[in-house]
Amino acid sequence: MYKLLTLNKIAACGLDNFDKNKYEISDSCADPDCIILRSFSMHEMELPASLTAVARAGAGVNNIPLDKCSEKGIVVFNTPGANANAVKELTVAGLLLASRKIVDGVNWAQTLKGEGDAVGKLVEKGKSNFAGCEIKGKTLAVVGLGAIGVLVANAAHSLGMKVVGYDPFISVKSALSLDSHITIAKELKDALSGADYITLHLPLLPDTKGMMNAEVFKSSVKKGAKLLNFSRGGLVDNAALKAALEVGLVSVYVTDFPDAEVLEMENVIAIPHLGASSAESEDNCAVMAAQELIEYMENGNIINSVNYPNCELPRTEFDRITILHKNVPNMLSRFSNAFAEKGINIENMVNKSKGDYAYTIMDVCGDADALAAGIAGLDGVIKVRVIK
Repeated sequence: MYKLLTLNKIAACGLDNFDKNKYEISDSCADPDCIILRSFSMHEMELPASLTAVARAGAGVNNIPLDKCSEKGIVVFNTPGANANAVKELTVAGLLLASRKIVDGVNWAQTLKGEGDAVGKLVEKGKSNFAGCEIKGKTLAVVGLGAIGVLVANAAHSLGMKVVGYDPFISVKSALSLDSHITIAKELKDALSGADYITLHLPLLPDTKGMMNAEVFKSSVKKGAKLLNFSRGGLVDNAALKAALEVGLVSVYVTDFPDAEVLEMENVIAIPHLGASSAESEDNCAVMAAQELIEYMENGNIINSVNYPNCELPRTEFDRITILHKNVPNMLSRFSNAFAEKGINIENMVNKSKGDYAYTIMDVCGDADALAAGIAGLDGVIKVRVIK
């Protein structure tokens, strides 16, 4: 029986996917085979030797120590696209909040409590302080055209905006999903230079950290642009943002990732990380994360991993050996030689690589346990499992 540790409250519709005859689900077991979580930080957590897989019910995985997991042969999954609609809808709300001074107006209206019959006149007198602009006809730059960025771009176009997208690594699926009226910029500066609104939809990586910096603000951003960030706070350099806000280069910053510095800045609309906080999104993420874990634990197939290659092989009647290993030359030949020495035939095999790591699935006819024990000792092999 597999031991499943939940580090956050996970929607019941997700946990219901696990066969209770195969999985023991707990929020406190010490030696789990797999973990499912949302925002819990694992960086200070001791990773047990038993741990095989971690599934994040969400897209971002900055709360998981990916390098450490890769070194220990722990496959990390996320759920791309499961919360995309929820984030898209909040981004559209962010466009409107940035345009119409809705937050300021609502807060001011609350100060009229107790004014009795005078409220109506006070509203009419004060409303001019909160006049804004419409988004129709304005230009939106969508930086990052993954599952969320594509939905945002298409929604903005349907609302009458001119949309320019930028993503140097856009997938074929995303490109085909974009409305044909949306322009794709070849360079970031080309997307930003004419934009009235800029929205960020890309992961926080070493290459993207602080990408909205002083140089980009100065050289590429149109004066008075409104910046939206529903991806990760670290994408925007705080010092550069503060300077841009102070001189009006950026007129409004809407973020779902406020921090102490950002909260002290003027013209910031801070939202408390509500992007994926919808009942539908949490359910979708929980179900997808559960299905990914089940497919890996029971069949050895990797779907939506962030640290190891995606790799699938249909199950047959044969025992299955899965090997997480370094992506170095001659590994497959060494595996094949080990099989040949024991007279074991490989019935089916697939191998995939991703960066420094690779994954091999082999269906064999013979003593899989003995063979796995021998392969585990080979240089470059990280973890071997037998699935029967």
